[in-house]
Amino acid sequence: MFAVLKTGGKQYKVQSGDVLRVEKLAADAGETVQFNEVLMLGGDNTVVGAPLVADAGVQAEVIDQIKGEKVIHFVKRRRKHSSKRTKGHRQKLTLVRITDILAAGADKSGVKAAVGAGSVSAAAVEAAAPAKKAAPKKAAKAEAPAGADDLKKLSGVGPALEKKLLEAGVTTFAQIAAWTEADVAEFDEKLSFKGRIEREGWVDQAKELA
Repeated sequence: MFAVLKTGGKQYKVQSGDVLRVEKLAADAGETVQFNEVLMLGGDNTVVGAPLVADAGVQAEVIDQIKGEKVIHFVKRRRKHSSKRTKGHRQKLTLVRITDILAAGADKSGVKAAVGAGSVSAAAVEAAAPAKKAAPKKAAKAEAPAGADDLKKLSGVGPALEKKLLEAGVTTFAQIAAWTEADVAEFDEKLSFKGRIEREGWVDQAKELA
């Protein structure tokens, strides 16, 4: 009986007793792992998955964690820059021995699934992720106290300027109507109105609206 399994983006045709070099698995030497991505089972009865064979698995014993042969990567550029670069790489691999091929019952075998060392479960990602910062609360909207006048009736006063006036304690037309030149200069400076009070004639308007 043979099986075609998939791991590390590659497919392997295996039989019991075969020794394979596969992309590095998250397992230690001596452990038993199970490949659950079985594409095909062959033998007396051939079963082809769509794309996987349901409840099938291939169990293997981890022999060792090894490295593949060194691969030399050489790049030479001639246009504009006469440069070259040489890099060496040895792929990390896991040596396994196939011990059993399960046509059924793999889901309940209880054997650790063969997971690539580069794969991270969703739970691990969530645990490693920094705690989410609570969204900053929006500043409470400055609401006019009971009995306050609608300051937006003044020329050039919108919600933003009304908010500044309310925060400064100005809530009625009577207060603005009573402003002196010193008060006007103080609020111009304090609230960065830059001459708006005199330019828009708020004091005269407030006297009519009060």
